[in-house]
Amino acid sequence: MLKTKSAGNRVYKAFIYVVLIALTVSILVPVIWVFLASIKENSEFYGNPWTLPAGIHWQNFVDAWERASMGEYMLNSVIVTALALAILLVVALPAAYCLSRFKFRSRNFLNVCFMAGLFINVNYIVVPIFLMLRDGDSFLRDLFGQGFLLNNIVVLAIVYAATALPFTIYLLSGYFATLPHDFEEAAYIDGAGYGSTMVRIIFPMAQPSIVTIILFNFLSFWNEYIISMTLLSSTNGPRTLPVGLLNLMQAQQSAAQYGIMYAGLVMVMLPTLILYICVQKKLIQGMTVGGLKG
Repeated sequence: MLKTKSAGNRVYKAFIYVVLIALTVSILVPVIWVFLASIKENSEFYGNPWTLPAGIHWQNFVDAWERASMGEYMLNSVIVTALALAILLVVALPAAYCLSRFKFRSRNFLNVCFMAGLFINVNYIVVPIFLMLRDGDSFLRDLFGQGFLLNNIVVLAIVYAATALPFTIYLLSGYFATLPHDFEEAAYIDGAGYGSTMVRIIFPMAQPSIVTIILFNFLSFWNEYIISMTLLSSTNGPRTLPVGLLNLMQAQQSAAQYGIMYAGLVMVMLPTLILYICVQKKLIQGMTVGGLKG
């Protein structure tokens, strides 16, 4: 009986390893292929697509950065993502702290509202958001002669932060609720206020969870396309990297400049890969510690 169980365990482990290896290969091969394609000369794409590049053709990145305006698009994405994360953290951290650590009359109602927000797909409300901002621009034009709600990266960052609030508050509240109250009580005895206790005691203890929500929302904001394309619809206005990348792909496919196109893809992927490598330990800790403490 024991031999049968041990043999079954070995078969199960072997199956798991095979599945994990297959998933790893299916993810790594396209990523490596894109990196290799980004340093190929254009003539190399007309042969076998799996051949290694003859040399390193850095000119693809220069052309994508300068001729295709990828540098401008990347700067816009950096500004939008950083501003959206800053707004989100300033609003979500105190809100999650209050909802998880204090009892007040409307607490359950607010929790239900944020939980309901988890079930709303942002892509389904893009059109109402656009119409609301368009009407606001019309009102501002009547008053001041100019509107600024559409084709504005600051407004886009605010929309990003607002749409990410339900998930962020839900995740942070669950983690804050697992933290012991002893440290807070000791800080209150020493004369610390609610604000200083939150910033100096709770936030450092919740660092893994905060890093987790920063990474998740960074990936969401950095790669977001539909809202950006809708709210930054002007042909001469600012554009974020995903929208600019799609325009680059369409232009370079018609011009048969595949090296520049793949160089643009690398520019989009590289920041997310670097960020994940830097915070992967904190990410894993933030996803597991809360469950272990609960």
